Amino acid sequence: MNRNPIIPFVLIMVFGIGLMFFLSFKGLGDSKQIANEAEGGESTEEVAEASPEELYQQSCIGCHGDQYQGVSGPALTTVGSDFTVEEIEDILVNGTPNGMPGNLVPGNEEKMAQWLAEMK
Repeated sequence: MNRNPIIPFVLIMVFGIGLMFFLSFKGLGDSKQIANEAEGGESTEEVAEASPEELYQQSCIGCHGDQYQGVSGPALTTVGSDFTVEEIEDILVNGTPNGMPGNLVPGNEEKMAQWLAEMK
């Protein structure tokens, strides 16, 4: 059984060249969209519509707990009596210097702030 040692290298080369062609065509197809976004044009990404509870489960539960009791972040059960809707929305957009990052719920800040303000 005498195998040709060059065959695996040829197969890898053919696969690599095929992959380069595929990625080149994919880039050409997206070039207009990329150029539009680079010029400051509108992005074609859509903001997902979700309920505030779903957003909380996705982005906030790790720090604020499953019962809003607070874990590494403060409890949210009294946030409605401590802050106005505008203040909550500002915190959601910009974060806090104490460690809360901003933009965790992009495009849904107003809805989330209203929901949090109703918690009392």
